[in-house]
Amino acid sequence: MNSEPAYTTHLPGGHHWSLRLRRGTTLTLTAQQADSNVGLLCYNPENLLERLNLPDTLKCQHTFKLTHGHCLYSDMGRIFASITHDDLGWHDSVGGNLMPYHLLKKGWQPVNYQQAYNDWTRTGFDAFLVELAKYGMGRRDMAANLNLFSRVESDDYGKLSYVSGHCQPGQSVTLRFEMDTLVLLHTCPHPLDPSADYPRRGVDIALGTTEPPTEDDPCYRSRPENARGFANNRLYHLGL
Repeated sequence: MNSEPAYTTHLPGGHHWSLRLRRGTTLTLTAQQADSNVGLLCYNPENLLERLNLPDTLKCQHTFKLTHGHCLYSDMGRIFASITHDDLGWHDSVGGNLMPYHLLKKGWQPVNYQQAYNDWTRTGFDAFLVELAKYGMGRRDMAANLNLFSRVESDDYGKLSYVSGHCQPGQSVTLRFEMDTLVLLHTCPHPLDPSADYPRRGVDIALGTTEPPTEDDPCYRSRPENARGFANNRLYHLGL
């Protein structure tokens, strides 16, 4: 990966962002506060029906969490992105999205746009809807999202619990995109975040470029299924 990013920006807490990222682009997210959360969705910009499929992502890599060496799969068996760097060792794949009803359930007093303008209390669900609308999509196109920087554990009875303190300031995660991908992000709180007040925790965004992976790449080699996923990508890019 090139040492100097080609583009940098900051995404404040409780905001959203989207961009079409080309194959060979790297996306590095760096937490600025403890317990940051970044919701992520991926779509194929050439065929918006192809999107991130977390159940397949977990199943084919035999995992509950996502970290360095893992890949993010589409529902067509192709790899959107690989996790090439990770300071945290665990990113939540099952917690879902902050919904409007969570605000009242948690006692987070909703503040509307007319009251606070761009600092109104967004939910992850509404944030994704805004970004989806920019590309002609809507509620029916919402998929299960990944929650970067967050950790959720399950006990013996299947009860999920949020792990506070998992993310610390300065920790980062890097995704390498293996095909052109429409990326949607939000920095709204995790739905299981126990904070007393609506937390606003932003992240820094850095975009760069890198060389294509080889067969000795850690993400390629981490699971036999990933080799097949990369083979599916090669076939797709042949355009046959």
